[in-house]
Amino acid sequence: MNHPTISAVLCALAVLASFATSASAESRKPNVIILFIDDLGYGDLACFGNTFTPTPHMDSLAGEGAILTMSYVTNPPCSPSRSCLMTGMYAQRFHKFGMARGLPIPDDHPTLAEFMRDAGYVTGQIGKWDLGGPGQGPHQRGFMEVARWGNAAQGYFVEKPDGSKLYRTEMDGDHMVEFVERNKDKPFFLYFSPLAIHSPLKGTPKRYQNRIKSGNKAYGGAVAAVDDQIGKLLAVLRKHDLEKNTLILLTGDNGAGSGGSSAPYTGGKHAGTSKEGWVHTPAVAWWPGTIPAGQKFGGLTCTLDYYTTAASVAGKQAPEKCDGKNLIPYLTGKRQGDVHEYVYWYNADPKDSPHRHLSAVRWKQWRLHWDKRDKAWKLYDLHADPREENDLAAKHPEVLKQLKAKHEAFVATLPSLDTIPAYKSQWSKPPDGFGWLIGDGNAD
Repeated sequence: MNHPTISAVLCALAVLASFATSASAESRKPNVIILFIDDLGYGDLACFGNTFTPTPHMDSLAGEGAILTMSYVTNPPCSPSRSCLMTGMYAQRFHKFGMARGLPIPDDHPTLAEFMRDAGYVTGQIGKWDLGGPGQGPHQRGFMEVARWGNAAQGYFVEKPDGSKLYRTEMDGDHMVEFVERNKDKPFFLYFSPLAIHSPLKGTPKRYQNRIKSGNKAYGGAVAAVDDQIGKLLAVLRKHDLEKNTLILLTGDNGAGSGGSSAPYTGGKHAGTSKEGWVHTPAVAWWPGTIPAGQKFGGLTCTLDYYTTAASVAGKQAPEKCDGKNLIPYLTGKRQGDVHEYVYWYNADPKDSPHRHLSAVRWKQWRLHWDKRDKAWKLYDLHADPREENDLAAKHPEVLKQLKAKHEAFVATLPSLDTIPAYKSQWSKPPDGFGWLIGDGNAD
């Protein structure tokens, strides 16, 4: 016997269920993913002009999103850069004027992970931590799900209990997939910070080196390996139809390491730390349906902006101490020009290696920096002279005076160097072992 009334009711229920699922997906807060690649140089990606190293997945992010051509880290390298990212503040504001590994990050200011957790997100961390002091590991400062990192002392190859070995970069990529699969139905914040492409790059698998057309194949292969992991991430996002509800921000923690490229700029992590190439990093923003595809954004930005941008995506106001600004209005065309009128550097920790000291300021096309060798301020027009070969300080004394005054005014807002507190060169790390440490992000 046919029951048209029952059939109609069942059909209506199915339509309502489908509508409810769709409405739930649309009302859910967007996911936020930060891909923070160690020692990634401005010229290391194909989408930024590299012709030797294929990076199809990072290139696809750029093609479907925006390339940020004037993006900076304000406190290179490693530890201070990550401290800025996780606090959204110039790290000098809490006495981190250089590497200062083991110097605590503020307890009275939430990390980005704590902020996003409290905004209703599942927070996940994969890879290198390298910030804060004892008791300030990722699982203690807001990350609810932290990927165990094998044995950190083993470098790029991790030995499992059964004696088999894993290439750490691939292990990190598999962790990304696991995190998304586990949290696909919840808003999540994922921080992916692999050891790659930090030197020394011993034993980059040949399957990656063989893809590199020329140059340092161990380095290029490590870049290609990272790219493959980002491919895994994109595949799982697409599998669950999460692309249009996910913002990805990709950049490096500082400029190119040994074997990398800063082109068209010069300098980098190990040579030329006063130069543009140490602080100017490639950056990509991807959010299909929100950020228009295929654009190049040339406004002055920095990684301080990632905290404030993530807060905005979560529908929240960033904490008052944050120095960053929301990138979304600029990347969607609602606002034009530079995100920051000026960006500053002041790495002057007297206990730090002198080669890492850096005093500089960026404004429009200009870069002013203190030349440690010549003990003089040098001024360059980066639009006309990206390699910084023609000092224009004598030809443009008014620009020199303006930028020097701006830099001095910035330094005056910071604590004095002689107030740097004593600290132990110890810091918390992701836990050893395999699998995940899962909790509330507030572990003792």
